[in-house]
Order: sequence, then C-alpha cells, then structure tokens
Amino acid sequence: MFCHRIISAACALLLLGACATPPPVSGGSVRGDYRYVEKYLDWLVDREMSDNDITGLSIALVDDQKVIWQKGYGYADLENKIPATPETVYRAGSIAKVFTAAATMQLAEQGKLDIDQPLVAALPDFAIKTRFPKAGPVTPRNIMTHHSGLPSNFLRGMFVRDPGHFETVVDGLREEHLTFPPNYVFSYSNVGMALLGATVQKVSGEPFETYMTEHFFKPMEMNQSRFASRAVAKAYENNKEIEVFSLRDMPAANLLSSVVDLGHFLKMQFADGHYGGKNILSPRSAHEMVRIQNASFPLAFNSYVGLGWMMHGIEVPGGGPVASHGGSLPDSHSMMAILPEHKLGVVVLSNSASAHLAVSKISAEALRLMLEAKTGIHQAPAKTAKTKEREPTPEELRQFNGYFDTLVGLSKISTDSGSIDVDVVGHRFRLIAHEDGLFSLKYKLFGIMPVSVGAFEDIRVSMTTIDGRQIVVGRLGGESMMFGEKLKPGIIPEQFLQRIGKYEIVEKIDGPTPERIELKEENGLLVGEVRFAEKPDLLLRIGFQPVSENEAVTAGLGSGRGDTLRLIYQDDEARLGFSGHQLRKKLN
Repeated sequence: MFCHRIISAACALLLLGACATPPPVSGGSVRGDYRYVEKYLDWLVDREMSDNDITGLSIALVDDQKVIWQKGYGYADLENKIPATPETVYRAGSIAKVFTAAATMQLAEQGKLDIDQPLVAALPDFAIKTRFPKAGPVTPRNIMTHHSGLPSNFLRGMFVRDPGHFETVVDGLREEHLTFPPNYVFSYSNVGMALLGATVQKVSGEPFETYMTEHFFKPMEMNQSRFASRAVAKAYENNKEIEVFSLRDMPAANLLSSVVDLGHFLKMQFADGHYGGKNILSPRSAHEMVRIQNASFPLAFNSYVGLGWMMHGIEVPGGGPVASHGGSLPDSHSMMAILPEHKLGVVVLSNSASAHLAVSKISAEALRLMLEAKTGIHQAPAKTAKTKEREPTPEELRQFNGYFDTLVGLSKISTDSGSIDVDVVGHRFRLIAHEDGLFSLKYKLFGIMPVSVGAFEDIRVSMTTIDGRQIVVGRLGGESMMFGEKLKPGIIPEQFLQRIGKYEIVEKIDGPTPERIELKEENGLLVGEVRFAEKPDLLLRIGFQPVSENEAVTAGLGSGRGDTLRLIYQDDEARLGFSGHQLRKKLN
C-alpha cells in the first residue's frame, strides 16, 4: 500500500547502501523451466532478509497441481538455532480471512445460509445501530468484500495476551453504529470476519476451529494448520525475540500454517474446488471468490476485491487479475497470491515485524518470473510518464490547504508559502505539480529540503469530488486507491469542548496500551492524539466530526473511519466511550 511505501522510504533515506547484483538471465530457457526463477528468488530473499533484519522466512511456488519449489531461510527459532523450513509453522495472520470466506461459501452451497440475505437471518443474535436507515442490510457477501459498513475493529479485548472468545464481539457491537452504509466504500473489517466465523459456528453446529479442521485442513492434508486463539509461533524484531499477542477475532487473523499446507489450498483453488478426489468447494464458488465484486462501486478507484481475496495490491503486467491476501500482524507478515488465469501461485511466510514490504515484493517478483517461465509473457512494470514540473495554481493551493484524513492518519497541508507542504506522522513531504495535472511526492529531508526518493518516483496524486466529498486519489502504475479526504472544520459542541484534555483508559488492558491519549481542538477540528510506548516516534492523529451534541465519528472514508466517540457518564464521572473502552480525564 502507498502508506507503507511512503513511511518505509522516509525511514530508509539515511540507510541506503549498495545491493548485490542479481543473477544473470540464462539464454535459451524452455517453457516450464523454473530454474532461473529459483535462482533469482534465492538471491532476492537473501537480500531482503539482510536489508530488513528478517529472522526467518519460507516460500513455496505452485504451478497448478505441482509444487515447483519450496524453501526455508534463516531461523524459525533463533535462540535454539532451529532453521526455517517449508514445514515451519508461522502466524499467517489475515490469510485466515480467505479460509473463513471459503467456509461461508461451502455452507452456502449446502443451503445453510444465503450470502445475499441479511446476516441476521443466519446469525439472529447480530444487531448494530445505524445512522443510515435507507441503506441496504449487512450481508455475508458485503462482509466478504469489506463493504459491509461494519466497524473495522472492536477494540476492547481485541489484541491481548489472553483473548476471550471471538463470538463475544456479537454482544459488543450492539451499542456500536455502522460506520458507513453497506456497499458504499471499502472498509477492511476484522469484526466482519469474526461475525462470519460466528455464523459458521451457528449454521454448522460445530465450533469454528473444529469446522475448519474437519472440512478444510484434514481433507486437504493441511496437517500443520489450525485456527488457535493464542499464538504459539515465535516472532522477532531486529533479530531479537519479541512478545506475541493474540487477536481475539480468530476467524480474521489467527491462522497457524506453513507454506507446504497453504500450497495445498492453492492446488484446490486451481482445481476448481477439488483436492485429492474430494469436493472442497464447487467450481462456481471457487470462481466467484476470485471474481471482482465491486467494479461498479463509485468509490472503488480500482481497489478491487473478490470474496475473501483482494484483487488489488500486487501487479503482474500481462498476467491478468491477481488475487492475493496478506497477513500483517505487529510481529510478523505473510502473503499468499495467485494468477487465476494461469494457475500460478506463491506463498511467503515470515516471523519478523520488519518483513511487510519484503513479503509483498518477493511475491510479486515470484509471480512475474513464474509467468514468464510458464508462458513466455514478459512485460516490464508500468512506469509513470515523466512530465515537467510547474508551479501550483492559486486554485490548487486553495484546494489542498487544510486538514486531510489519510491512510496514515490526520495530515495538515499548508500552502502559505506558495508550495504544497504535507505534515503527517512526524514526517514532511511536498506535493509537486506537473503539467499533466497530477502531483508527485518529494520527501523533505530534515523537514526542509525536498528530495526525490526512488519509492515515490511513480506515485501520483490528484483530487476529485464524489458524493460531495473532496477525495485525494493516489496512483502507482495501473493501480489507483483512495489516499485521503479533505475535512471540513465546523462548530464543535460545547459539551465536547469541555472534555478537551488528556485521558487514560479506565480498565486494565492485558496487552499493548496507549501511553498518552489526548483530545484537542485545532482550528475548528476535534483531534485525538495517541502515542504508544512501543513506538515512541509514532504519533497517531485522528480527526473527529461531531454528529450530535454527544457523539462524534472518526473522520474520513475507509478502514478505521466512522467509529463513534461518545460522551458518557459512569460512576458519577464524565467519560469518553470508544469502541467498547471507557476513558477518564487525567487530573494532571
């Protein structure tokens, strides 16, 4: 995603070094010869692990029903010198969502639920408040496409040492609101997948983890895979072991697996839902899961999704649609990606907090090289056309001046100097106008001097208005996505102004806890600021827009937006309520 490219590039500016030369391409290779693919990936994985301090990583490549290569690198357990292998079990993170979606489709084939009917028909205990009475219902289909309008997360008890049962989120949501109308905007939701897991339990009559074992893992010989409420795999940061926490929402992220096992799942997908003579999914379901579901939605911006699968994020020129899903946890990262039209797939799993960009890069390169080896198709990645820089117009300066909600939090853009300067998450950038009407990004070295950075070279942004909202669209090659939205400062109710100050969470959290929480007023905007002791250099800033005298919602569009901040009274004390948590004002 753009936000990861931006932050990573900014942090890497002073760490640039020479890279080893990749292996030369051997001439005269024949179709289906993957030897160069293996050699190149060997070099690339070693480089990425060294550059990013990755402790352990495993990879598998699949061509239809054949695993063509699999290998482990580094260590599964550094302290005990246990090497990583293809059989090493990792935290696969949100790759779990593809399996939860597959289970939903399996039960739909059996007539036990209808993915286009309201979720409440299959899960009667589900209820949530709404500010969109004329909108359609929450359905299993729009949950699987992350267009349900459900909150991205229910924070109370979400990421802790000893999580509760994931189905408790059903009760927790009753006092929450939908964040957007269903089928309006992509908003990635762990909560939605937890609800689907609860639905699988309800309609099957089996515990979710039992259902997945009996109906997926055992039939597909995924002998090392399981859903578990607690993490058991080790994780590392800077090659030092770190404590791992568990996500309560098990169907969304608590899959433990190996690249060997996930390779079996890809074989099933390529065989139209069949594995070893068994029908896991119908051909119709297998195809529907990798069919773009949101092409006609006005806020899609080419950020396409299937059912469980993402249909954007990885580009393979000439390869047709790419279906993928990453698994990003604070302590480890993974990627599973396929070219459905060519029946080629890759799985990359790691045990390191710094591996996010590496697993995506390795996966994209693997698919590109595999496609060339199998079909002869070779196309260089699309490059953004170079156009001359120019001075921004007065109208552009006016449009960009103000506060924006972005992928990485609240951003302040100032145009007072005649340039467009961006301040976000402690970093500064400048938007440079070009003759084609688009804008490129330059990083302001030491906050002063704009410099070109390789990771930003092909990024272009522009502003458009949809449904009365001023939206910044980011483009990288052929991919577009919503980068942010301009916020409109307004009148803040007096009740909120009286609550300005520093806060602490009332209940004890058995996991990462904000070190500082503050509610501020800033130029007519209600702003929340959060810092974590684990990431002292990161300042998370959130804009809030009041919707009533005692409620405000996180501003902007997409994941983590639209959540409700409430003014409440509890135990004769004025408090704030947010995503199941209660916050009290600190005395000093």
